[in-house]
Amino acid sequence: MLQNRVIPTLLLDGGRLVKTVKFKKPIYIGDPINAVKIFNDKEVDELCLLDIKATTEGKNIDFKLLESITREAFMPVCYGGGVKSLNAIDNLFSLGIEKVALNTMLFKNKELIEEAVAKYGSQSIVGSVDVKKNIFGKYNFKTHAGSKNVGLDINSAMSYLNQVGVGELYLTSIDKEGTMTGFDMELISLVSNQTNLPIIVNGGASNCDDIAKVFSDTSVTAVSCGSLFVYQGRHRAVLINYPSSKIFNVLGEYKNV
Repeated sequence: MLQNRVIPTLLLDGGRLVKTVKFKKPIYIGDPINAVKIFNDKEVDELCLLDIKATTEGKNIDFKLLESITREAFMPVCYGGGVKSLNAIDNLFSLGIEKVALNTMLFKNKELIEEAVAKYGSQSIVGSVDVKKNIFGKYNFKTHAGSKNVGLDINSAMSYLNQVGVGELYLTSIDKEGTMTGFDMELISLVSNQTNLPIIVNGGASNCDDIAKVFSDTSVTAVSCGSLFVYQGRHRAVLINYPSSKIFNVLGEYKNV
């Protein structure tokens, strides 16, 4: 049985730490370096950083900021946002980034994915998959920060993801992201039933019980949370936090697959 992982996700916008709801209206919540230092103190095992504007606004990757972050971070860091070339991936790994998450290029440039996997191994390349229900209740795979459709149904998209070579999927429900209303269990089941790839699910966690439900009811062994670890209380006061590892040890006992 794989060890369960609970991973904070931090969203970057122009070098600032922000939080969104359903990928919209980013709210400034602080400095990413300070957040990383707090997560160091909390002994977080892994961290995900996503630049939400790099692709949609055609911005260059902020390598200087990422270098500052990796110097501070005691944990492995996964980065996604604005990655368009093998050279960019080379630079990210040279800074100490452990994994690179690809979203827009995942479906747009299969050759880039294959080259990155051949050079660095599948374990270092993550397929970042953003999914949203349409008005007919069907799931659409999205790129460009959720603004463009991939144009594949879920069966075709999963078939492609299974053979493109990535070592892991980072699955985000756009409808649930930032809402703190629980995970989209239907989406998680649909995706996990069509792949043997490890999956990190993201979007919707309101408490540790939501995380436990994913571990108990699906084959997924990794959960990522944003709002849960940057907000406190029903009024969403900004407070970078992370529960004790003892809680996650208990969550691991829920796993029954």
